[in-house]
Amino acid sequence: MDSLNEAELKLFVDSVRRYFQVTTRQEPQVTSAFLGTGDIDGFDFNGIVTFSGSYDGHVIVSMPPPLLKELLLMQGETELTEPNLLDAVGEIANTLGGNARKSLGSGLQISVPMKLHGASGIRARVRKHPYVITLRWNRQPALVCVDMSKR
Repeated sequence: MDSLNEAELKLFVDSVRRYFQVTTRQEPQVTSAFLGTGDIDGFDFNGIVTFSGSYDGHVIVSMPPPLLKELLLMQGETELTEPNLLDAVGEIANTLGGNARKSLGSGLQISVPMKLHGASGIRARVRKHPYVITLRWNRQPALVCVDMSKR
Protein backbone atom coordinates (compact mmCIF):
# COMPACT_ATOMS: atom_id res chain seq x y z
CA MET A 1 0.00 0.00 0.00
CA ASP A 2 1.15 3.51 -0.82
CA SER A 3 1.14 6.57 1.41
CA LEU A 4 -1.13 9.47 0.65
CA ASN A 5 0.46 12.36 -1.20
CA GLU A 6 0.34 15.99 -0.13
CA ALA A 7 -2.70 16.83 -2.29
CA GLU A 8 -4.65 13.87 -0.88
CA LEU A 9 -3.90 14.96 2.67
CA LYS A 10 -4.72 18.57 1.88
CA LEU A 11 -8.22 17.55 0.84
CA PHE A 12 -8.96 16.56 4.46
CA VAL A 13 -7.64 19.87 5.80
CA ASP A 14 -9.65 21.76 3.18
CA SER A 15 -12.74 19.68 3.92
CA VAL A 16 -12.59 20.48 7.64
CA ARG A 17 -12.11 24.16 6.90
CA ARG A 18 -15.00 24.16 4.43
CA TYR A 19 -17.31 22.36 6.88
CA PHE A 20 -16.79 25.00 9.56
CA GLN A 21 -16.91 27.87 7.07
CA VAL A 22 -20.26 26.71 5.66
CA THR A 23 -21.77 25.69 9.01
CA THR A 24 -20.51 28.56 11.20
CA ARG A 25 -19.14 31.16 8.77
CA GLN A 26 -15.94 30.98 10.79
CA GLU A 27 -12.98 28.98 9.51
CA PRO A 28 -11.03 26.97 12.09
CA GLN A 29 -7.35 27.54 12.68
CA VAL A 30 -5.24 24.51 11.78
CA THR A 31 -2.78 24.39 14.69
CA SER A 32 -0.59 21.49 13.58
CA ALA A 33 -0.27 18.56 11.22
CA PHE A 34 2.05 15.70 12.10
CA LEU A 35 2.66 11.98 11.91
CA GLY A 36 1.29 10.31 15.02
CA THR A 37 3.37 7.93 17.06
CA GLY A 38 1.78 5.54 19.50
CA ASP A 39 -1.73 6.27 20.76
CA ILE A 40 -3.05 9.74 19.96
CA ASP A 41 -5.02 11.50 22.67
CA GLY A 42 -8.48 12.24 21.37
CA PHE A 43 -11.52 13.95 22.86
CA ASP A 44 -14.79 12.65 24.32
CA PHE A 45 -16.79 12.43 21.08
CA ASN A 46 -15.51 10.60 18.02
CA GLY A 47 -16.93 10.03 14.55
CA ILE A 48 -15.25 7.40 12.36
CA VAL A 49 -15.71 6.62 8.68
CA THR A 50 -13.99 3.58 7.23
CA PHE A 51 -12.76 3.40 3.65
CA SER A 52 -12.30 0.43 1.34
CA GLY A 53 -11.89 -0.08 -2.38
CA SER A 54 -9.22 2.10 -3.95
CA TYR A 55 -8.08 3.18 -0.47
CA ASP A 56 -8.00 1.33 2.83
CA GLY A 57 -8.34 2.78 6.31
CA HIS A 58 -10.38 5.30 8.22
CA VAL A 59 -10.70 8.91 9.29
CA ILE A 60 -11.52 9.85 12.87
CA VAL A 61 -12.97 13.21 13.88
CA SER A 62 -12.49 13.82 17.61
CA MET A 63 -14.08 16.76 19.45
CA PRO A 64 -14.84 17.87 23.00
CA PRO A 65 -18.43 18.45 24.18
CA PRO A 66 -18.23 22.30 24.32
CA LEU A 67 -17.32 22.52 20.62
CA LEU A 68 -20.14 20.20 19.57
CA LYS A 69 -22.63 22.05 21.78
CA GLU A 70 -21.69 25.36 20.16
CA LEU A 71 -22.13 23.84 16.70
CA LEU A 72 -25.55 22.44 17.61
CA LEU A 73 -26.70 25.77 19.08
CA MET A 74 -25.57 27.59 15.92
CA GLN A 75 -27.71 25.17 13.92
CA GLY A 76 -30.76 25.87 16.09
CA GLU A 77 -30.62 22.64 18.08
CA THR A 78 -31.38 23.18 21.79
CA GLU A 79 -31.32 19.52 22.88
CA LEU A 80 -27.64 19.21 23.82
CA THR A 81 -27.89 15.54 24.76
CA GLU A 82 -25.21 12.90 24.34
CA PRO A 83 -27.03 11.29 21.38
CA ASN A 84 -27.20 14.68 19.60
CA LEU A 85 -23.50 15.35 20.28
CA LEU A 86 -22.70 11.92 18.84
CA ASP A 87 -24.89 12.61 15.80
CA ALA A 88 -23.06 15.92 15.25
CA VAL A 89 -19.57 14.40 15.30
CA GLY A 90 -20.80 11.51 13.13
CA GLU A 91 -22.20 13.97 10.59
CA ILE A 92 -18.89 15.82 10.43
CA ALA A 93 -17.03 12.53 9.83
CA ASN A 94 -19.60 11.59 7.18
CA THR A 95 -19.14 14.95 5.45
CA LEU A 96 -15.36 14.45 5.36
CA GLY A 97 -15.87 10.98 3.90
CA GLY A 98 -18.22 12.30 1.22
CA ASN A 99 -15.78 15.06 0.29
CA ALA A 100 -12.96 12.50 0.10
CA ARG A 101 -15.01 10.38 -2.29
CA LYS A 102 -15.63 13.38 -4.57
CA SER A 103 -11.89 14.03 -4.74
CA LEU A 104 -10.49 10.48 -4.64
CA GLY A 105 -12.99 8.88 -6.99
CA SER A 106 -15.95 6.56 -7.02
CA GLY A 107 -13.69 3.56 -6.31
CA LEU A 108 -13.60 4.77 -2.70
CA GLN A 109 -16.21 2.97 -0.61
CA ILE A 110 -17.29 4.71 2.62
CA SER A 111 -18.94 3.16 5.66
CA VAL A 112 -21.79 4.63 7.64
CA PRO A 113 -20.12 6.67 10.39
CA MET A 114 -19.49 5.01 13.73
CA LYS A 115 -19.98 7.27 16.73
CA LEU A 116 -18.12 6.71 19.98
CA HIS A 117 -18.33 8.49 23.32
CA GLY A 118 -15.38 8.37 25.68
CA ALA A 119 -11.86 9.68 25.50
CA SER A 120 -9.43 6.93 24.71
CA GLY A 121 -6.27 6.75 22.72
CA ILE A 122 -6.76 6.69 18.96
CA ARG A 123 -4.79 3.79 17.51
CA ALA A 124 -3.52 3.45 13.98
CA ARG A 125 -4.76 0.38 12.17
CA VAL A 126 -3.45 0.89 8.64
CA ARG A 127 -0.40 3.11 8.90
CA LYS A 128 2.34 2.83 11.48
CA HIS A 129 2.20 6.63 11.79
CA PRO A 130 -1.20 8.13 10.86
CA TYR A 131 -1.59 11.74 9.81
CA VAL A 132 -2.97 13.95 12.57
CA ILE A 133 -4.45 17.39 11.96
CA THR A 134 -5.19 19.50 15.03
CA LEU A 135 -7.37 22.55 14.88
CA ARG A 136 -9.03 25.20 16.99
CA TRP A 137 -12.43 26.73 16.36
CA ASN A 138 -13.88 29.42 18.61
CA ARG A 139 -11.24 28.63 21.25
CA GLN A 140 -12.15 24.91 21.18
CA PRO A 141 -9.64 22.20 20.14
CA ALA A 142 -10.39 19.27 17.86
CA LEU A 143 -8.49 16.77 15.74
CA VAL A 144 -8.80 14.72 12.60
CA CYS A 145 -6.77 11.52 12.30
CA VAL A 146 -6.27 10.22 8.75
CA ASP A 147 -5.20 6.58 8.91
CA MET A 148 -5.43 5.39 5.31
CA SER A 149 -3.34 4.29 2.35
CA LYS A 150 -3.84 3.70 -1.37
CA ARG A 151 -4.32 0.09 -2.39
